[in-house]
Amino acid sequence: MEQLFKLLLIIALASIEIWAAIPAGLALDLHPLLIGIAVSSGAILGTFVVLFLGERIRNWLVRRQTAKESNKKPGLVYRIWHRYGTIGLGLLAPLLTGAPLGAALGLALGAPTGRLMIWMSLGIILWTTILTIVGSLGLIGIESLGH
Repeated sequence: MEQLFKLLLIIALASIEIWAAIPAGLALDLHPLLIGIAVSSGAILGTFVVLFLGERIRNWLVRRQTAKESNKKPGLVYRIWHRYGTIGLGLLAPLLTGAPLGAALGLALGAPTGRLMIWMSLGIILWTTILTIVGSLGLIGIESLGH
C-alpha cells in the first residue's frame, strides 16, 4: 500500500512538473523504472488535461498576450515554435517549460491538438528517461563516494 501511495504521489507531481517528480521518486527510494513509468504517465496525463481544456486555455492565453506589449523580443518558446514547429515544441517543452505549460503554449501558437499530444508524449518519455537515468547514476556515484 505504501508503494502505491508513493507512485500516485509521483504521478500527481509529474502531472505538474517532471523536474520535481523525478528527484521526489529517487528520494522516496523507488526503482528507477517505476519512477520513469510514473513520471511519464503523470506528465502525459497533465498534458492531456491541458489539451482537453485547450480552447479555454487558448482563449485565456490570447487575451493575456494581447494585453502585453507587442514590441517585446520573442521568447524562447516562440523561437522554437517558429523554427521547429510542433515537433520541436513537443520534444523540447517538457524539458524547458514543463509539459502542461508547453502544451498550453502550443495551443496558443496554433498547434494541432492531436499532433501536439503525440510529440509532447514523445518528448516527455525522452526527457523522463534521460533525467531518471542521470539522477539514478548520480545517486550511485554519491553512494560509492561514501564507501
